[in-house]
Amino acid sequence: MKSSVKYSIDRNTDLERTFNIYSGNGSITLAKTLDREMTPWQNITLVATETKNPKLYRFVQVYVKILDINDHAPEFSERYETFVCENAKPGQLVQTVSAVDKDEPPRGHTFFFETVPEFYINPNFTVVDNKDNTASVLTKRNRYNRYKISTYTLPIIIFDNDYPVQSSTETLTIQVCACDSKGNVKSCSAEAFLLPAGLSTGALVAILLCIIILLTLVVLFSALKRHRKKEPLIFSKDDVRDNVVTYNDEGGGEEDTQAFDIGALRNPEAREENKLRRDIIPDTIFHIQKTIPLWENVDVQDFIQRRIKENDADTTAPPYDSLATYAYEGNDSVAESLSSLESLDVDENHDYHYLNEWGPQFKKLADMYGGDESD
Repeated sequence: MKSSVKYSIDRNTDLERTFNIYSGNGSITLAKTLDREMTPWQNITLVATETKNPKLYRFVQVYVKILDINDHAPEFSERYETFVCENAKPGQLVQTVSAVDKDEPPRGHTFFFETVPEFYINPNFTVVDNKDNTASVLTKRNRYNRYKISTYTLPIIIFDNDYPVQSSTETLTIQVCACDSKGNVKSCSAEAFLLPAGLSTGALVAILLCIIILLTLVVLFSALKRHRKKEPLIFSKDDVRDNVVTYNDEGGGEEDTQAFDIGALRNPEAREENKLRRDIIPDTIFHIQKTIPLWENVDVQDFIQRRIKENDADTTAPPYDSLATYAYEGNDSVAESLSSLESLDVDENHDYHYLNEWGPQFKKLADMYGGDESD
């Protein structure tokens, strides 16, 4: 016979849709896995409705208790910070550990402690089960050296007594510290075993900073030296030839020197361009500086010194040493003193007839140099 009542779940009380219900007979099933440790109780509301008259319905509260099973392993009850003194003796207590379990067995908790099989022959520490859900960690050797080994790790296995048996492996970290004669810790920091000479942390930081700064400066100077171009003493071949120093040999061995640009002498074309044209009359007549006449009672050395000063002060002198000789017409001569243009050595092949074309001003020279050889 078909039921006249329809069953359903009020989803406002089961937002995660953990349960399902069969509408014909009201059977409740699970849609998801339950965790007693997270939610030990579940409360939902069922709705019973008349199939022929939906306006007739009733709400029913259902309380679901989640039973416990042994699905969690025991673990340390806290995070231990364990140390051992350097001057410890064998059998000395290092740490007492305990365990907890999220499960709630009917007969209560019972835990067992032991060392990992690989560490049964551990030469440093041993684990002793106290049979009261605690265990003691004891030393097995005489003295520890924090400079050689600063930290030890000791794995410990913890079992429970429920079914199925659950177990876990917890690791205890033991740090070696410096202690006084009463076992009180003096220092366990990195300063103690990194600086056996007694340097403080501040001194260590200062030393490291100095080393870093020195290395930075060395790298910087190396880079600058590598990229810096060394200035050559001589930039080009022209500088070698232009920096020529000539000595005034006709000055009687004087120490006066004068550097000049030899570029004007090195270019033969420029020298040819600066020569006087012989086919035209010059616009400007070069006046030779009038020299002071030599009196009979004048000292020869004083005369030579004055001539040297005159030549040094002459701005029209050529940029090279030359020997000038002079001939005199006499004191206060209208033609003034005459000197050869280049030297007293007269080349017999020179033709001076062009002087006749320069006018009366050059008549004297034309008569002297332009005459026939017979004259």
